[in-house]
Amino acid sequence: MDDFTFSIFPNDNFLDLRLYQYGWEQCAPLHSFGPFVRNHYLFHYIISGCGTLNSNDEDGATHHYKLESGQGFLISPGQVNTYSADQTHPWKYVWVEFDGLRAAEALNRAGLSISQPIYNAQSPVQGEAVRDFMLYIADHPEASTLHLIGHLFLFLDALIQSSVNRQETRGNALRDFYVQEAVAYIEQNYHLDLTVESLANVCRLNRSYFSKLFKESIGCPPQEFLIRMRLSKAADKLAASGVPIGEVAASCGYPNQLHFSRAFKKRYGLSPREWRLLHKQEEGRPACAATVLPPQI
Repeated sequence: MDDFTFSIFPNDNFLDLRLYQYGWEQCAPLHSFGPFVRNHYLFHYIISGCGTLNSNDEDGATHHYKLESGQGFLISPGQVNTYSADQTHPWKYVWVEFDGLRAAEALNRAGLSISQPIYNAQSPVQGEAVRDFMLYIADHPEASTLHLIGHLFLFLDALIQSSVNRQETRGNALRDFYVQEAVAYIEQNYHLDLTVESLANVCRLNRSYFSKLFKESIGCPPQEFLIRMRLSKAADKLAASGVPIGEVAASCGYPNQLHFSRAFKKRYGLSPREWRLLHKQEEGRPACAATVLPPQI
């Protein structure tokens, strides 16, 4: 009987949410990963056993967590982390690696972040629902991409609804209207020289008030959302065409190719040229899911 599964999501273009890899594993005693830095969000749910997580917060301070069956942990992009199975009761977990324009929003609603990476369910039944959606994804790599993306949405909904740290959203139709207007404007004009001030003006709101509304609703500041949108569009164009990189950069709001290349590598862990070569040569392989750091003493 297998004690490990691992699958890579095909290279289809999904901007709101995108899967990269998924699987489950029964770990050997003291089996560990790290130190790593991920380029995307990676969530583990512990099915049985226990282990430890060491990860840094937004200020760079390292925190140590002892985790057991029924809990989960989030690793955020750019976060240094190491996790290890217990010697006596090594854990079995299922994981999903994902990203996208709506990923931060969903995780923010679940009360999970780089400084609050631990998931606890309100009840065992709700935690099992999160587990089951993740196992479904891990056990159905042959399913269509839309089918798997649909289950990624279901997993995130279960995560939000079940989390003890869930952030309650207050119904505010006018606020939602302003944010939707801003998102639609960014989607249509991401190639232009947009600023927070110009986006606030579109909504006829004060800059500070607009930024506050946007971050509360989407989970990240408007400027960060704009950058994610531009780079997501650029990643799709690089994979789908042979247009020169400078032209791709300019079409996505980066008149300076050097600035574009730096931003792209920071986001995806690969240069634009490396990204294009990887996706043309090995369709379906994700863009550098993890970067290994040298051992820390």
